[in-house]
Amino acid sequence: MADQRVAARYAKSLLDLGQEMGTLESVKEDMDLLSKTMAESRELRLLLRNPIVKHDKKLAILNAIFKGKVSDMTMRFFTILTSKNREAALESMGTEFQVQYNAMQGIQMAEVTSATPLTPASRAEMEKLVKQQTGLTHVKLTEKVNPDLIGGFVLRVGDQQIDDSVRTSLRKMRISLQDSTYQQKM
Repeated sequence: MADQRVAARYAKSLLDLGQEMGTLESVKEDMDLLSKTMAESRELRLLLRNPIVKHDKKLAILNAIFKGKVSDMTMRFFTILTSKNREAALESMGTEFQVQYNAMQGIQMAEVTSATPLTPASRAEMEKLVKQQTGLTHVKLTEKVNPDLIGGFVLRVGDQQIDDSVRTSLRKMRISLQDSTYQQKM
């Protein structure tokens, strides 16, 4: 939890710095690369959390991985983090940066799961539903397909979920039928 809070603060600082320097888009690409790398490499996450490994070794490893792939400003930012003993915060910094960037740009992330791939018309309807719910004009919709839903959809927007799937409707019906007892009229 503490690392999450630290990551949020450093991500905010990096976001503000990128905006001030006019390099926000390149910093965003760097943070996307950092998120992807952290998600794919368990060894790197464990190394950055390891208190036994010296900070200069961690910085050397970060340089070896990211040198030439990220901007100089991001590399200097990595140097500052390691000098302040905050390299464990790098694990969640990419995702925190993405959340804050989306909030700053007025972009709402949403995830829709359906039984079949969405058609362009249903995709537009989902985006319209998210826009009505949040009031934001830009929506990034992530689509997933789960044939177990049978039909309908499950829409996640932030911490809210709209479940309009056939599977859930059938489950609710089964529960209501089990709960109500049959009484024969005489």
